[in-house]
Order: sequence, then structure tokens, then C-alpha cells
Amino acid sequence: MWLLAVSLPLLPVIIVTMTRYWGELGALYQHLLRDMLPWRSAVCIRSTHSFVFTNCTHGRPKSVLETFDLYARTHPSLSLGPQRGEFLDEVVQQVAPVWTLELGTHCGYSSVRILRLLPPGGQLLTVEHNPTTADAAEEIILVAGFKHSQFQLLSCPSEEAIARLRTHLGEGLLHLVLMDHNVGLYLSDLQALEFEGLLAPGCVLLFNNAHLPAAHSLLRHISSRPGQYTIQRQAHGLLELHCHQPANHSSQDQD
Repeated sequence: MWLLAVSLPLLPVIIVTMTRYWGELGALYQHLLRDMLPWRSAVCIRSTHSFVFTNCTHGRPKSVLETFDLYARTHPSLSLGPQRGEFLDEVVQQVAPVWTLELGTHCGYSSVRILRLLPPGGQLLTVEHNPTTADAAEEIILVAGFKHSQFQLLSCPSEEAIARLRTHLGEGLLHLVLMDHNVGLYLSDLQALEFEGLLAPGCVLLFNNAHLPAAHSLLRHISSRPGQYTIQRQAHGLLELHCHQPANHSSQDQD
């Protein structure tokens, strides 16, 4: 009883705090689930895949996304969700990218969002380091109605994928990059993209959960290059970055 008596006056403060920082708390939970509790992440992936595959209308991307969102209302989920998904939609429609790179496929939610809005001939390269997760995601993307001619799923670490992207791009460059994998890899992967000269002038980069402490080095890197990058906006845990003067082998300045 004494615990209840002490905690009741604090209830309004707890509710206000959770409401105000709900996005940050959710992002922290996702970070813990994805990077610090891999066994729990694997369970989440299998459960999500089973629910979406069973309950969506095959061949309809909208139904696949709605089923993802329905699942996330009552279960832990690694998907971007509708708010950040709509943010992503806006960017894809504005950029109309020919080449898009996604680091962190997870169950395929953001892949489906991107693919349904790409212009004719647009291609998605999506990277997932866990082969079991990659297989589940690929099945969901195909269930949504997309073909291998529209996307390629690379099952390997992001560093390895970036090192061999040129074999997929040919003479092309990346117009849109979504990073939604390990936040601690954001800076090194951005530097790898710079070093390889893979970012097109005007390329837009989106970073999920860039407000977490693990992303501080990324933000320092960006702020130290005002002529190279501009932060366009940050909302719902997504950071939108515009690249003006991509670095290359000769001009990259390592931190």
C-alpha cells in the first residue's frame, strides 16, 4: 500500500514524460532489441513474418503494409511504422530515385514502401546481414508483388555490401540511401560510401534513430562538413540529409 501511495502523485509526471518522449523510448527499445538482444530480434522477425505472410492479401503492397502496422499495434516490431513510413514516402516521391540503397532490410517493411513508389526503371538494393532474416524479408517483398528485376537483396554485412556495390550500379550512383541497421555503423558506412564515390550530387540520406547516443559521431562528421551536407529536417526519429558535394578517393578527409 505504501508503494501505491507514493507512486500515485507521480503518475501524471510519468504519463507526461512517456507521452513526450514516446518516440525516443520506442527507438531505444528497437535499438536494444535489434543490436543488444539478437535472440529476441530473431523471435520478432519470425513472428512478424508469419503474421504478415498469413494475414495480408498477396500481391497487394498496401495490404502488406497495413498488416505490418496491425501486427505492430500489439507486438514488438522492427519496422519503421506508419509515421516514419509516411516520412519515407514523401522523400521517395520527391527524389524519384533511379538507385536506392537500404541498409537494414529486417522484415521488408520499408523495402515494400520504397518499391511501390519508385519511378519506372527504379532499382532497390537492400542489405541484411542475417541470412535467415534476409530470406524472410525477400519472401515478404515477393508476396507484396515485386519482382527480382526491381530489387536485389544482399545478405552480408553492410561494409562488405558497400565495397562491392559498384558491380551492381555499373556507372550509376545512389540517389537515395536509407540507413536502418546498427546505429553504431552509420558513420563508418557513410564514410565508405564517400570513399567509394557512390553518392550522386543531391543524394538524399535518411538515418533512422540518429538521435541515439551511438549516432553522435555521425552527427559530428556531418556538422564538420557544412559545404558537403545539409540537414534538411528531423522528425519521428528520422534524419534527412542532403549531399551536395560527394567525397571521393582523393578528397575524403578521415576523422
